[in-house]
Amino acid sequence: MQKCEPEESLWSKSFVLLLIGSFLLFFAFYLLMPILPMFLEEDLLADKASVGFALFVYSVTALVVRPFAGYMVDNFARRQLLLVSYAAFVSIFVFYVLVQSLSGFVWVRALHGLVFGLLTIANSTMAIDMMPTHRRGEGVGYYGAIMSLAMAIGPMVSLHLYELYGNYDALFLLSFAVGMVGLAIMLFIKFRCVEHIETQKEPISLDRFYLLKGTPIAFSLLTVAFSYGLIVTYVAVYGITEVGLKMGASLFFVLFAMGIMFSRFSVGKLLDKGYFSGIILVGLVLAISGLVLLVVIKNVYGFYISAIMLGVAYGIIGPAFQLLFINLAQHNQRGTANSSYFIMWDLGIGLGVLFGGNVASMASYGDSYLMAAVVLLVGLVWFRWYALSYYNQHKLR
Repeated sequence: MQKCEPEESLWSKSFVLLLIGSFLLFFAFYLLMPILPMFLEEDLLADKASVGFALFVYSVTALVVRPFAGYMVDNFARRQLLLVSYAAFVSIFVFYVLVQSLSGFVWVRALHGLVFGLLTIANSTMAIDMMPTHRRGEGVGYYGAIMSLAMAIGPMVSLHLYELYGNYDALFLLSFAVGMVGLAIMLFIKFRCVEHIETQKEPISLDRFYLLKGTPIAFSLLTVAFSYGLIVTYVAVYGITEVGLKMGASLFFVLFAMGIMFSRFSVGKLLDKGYFSGIILVGLVLAISGLVLLVVIKNVYGFYISAIMLGVAYGIIGPAFQLLFINLAQHNQRGTANSSYFIMWDLGIGLGVLFGGNVASMASYGDSYLMAAVVLLVGLVWFRWYALSYYNQHKLR
């Protein structure tokens, strides 16, 4: 088993390089998010239901590999896992250029999700390993802010380039090039890890692949990810087809990400002080309100104001839930705790994309967002009246 000691300072050279490499990774990822539904409809002539299924496959394969990824990160050399999975993930961007059919896209997307499932576990676990324990909440906030910055710039750049040139292949190759730069940066990171030989080998059990103690918390996280998947996948199409925006849909992602970044920079120290429950409850209420506003006020003002509200909401909810999982796990289950968090995140996003696409095909994208608000309300009730008390009884730190 590999044992990694946290750095004495949060802002070590390796942590900064990892943040830069992570930004480029997620920038390459988010470049494709808003244009894939349009690529499927325009180039591959897929209907809305087929689009939802094709994008759902990515979450399914990522979900399948997550439990094994957590076990691998806890038991094998993390640096090697990170570099190999990073290189594989970047290489797959080239295959999108070769896709000529919907079935071909599904296979490429499935393979991409499989590698992404391992990569994100290895990457986030190494980031947490580098953080001093007393600043972990702050560090998770900064790591999430980097993802948010990528979320702002990636969709904005891809939508702008598509509006100018209308070339999907160029965007796929741009993702590949950006990812290669990120991989080169990752090669210079030095992890303070040594091989740790245990005197007693732990038996293989389900709890080594999924944190069973986190299941009650996981349900509320699932509802959050469900609505998040709907937003990042369909909001550009919703803005154009139902709100009536001819241009400027990319600004939603900028405001959305600015809200996430602001909240994550602000909430880190509160998380270090243990204010998990209040932060999550406020975030859930704000997310429900933002979804309702997005649909009820169907104009440019409602569209952009809801982007900020939703960004702030998800910005404070995400790291809070991640730390709940970590606090329920033993120290040697940190990778498992991370993978459990991402399992629910992937499953929720996948279900949101799948059901959202089907509801939109039968009714509208607006109805899909109202459905997401109802799902979030169920998650809020569950968290407030059951999951919260469960966490307080079972937390380890």
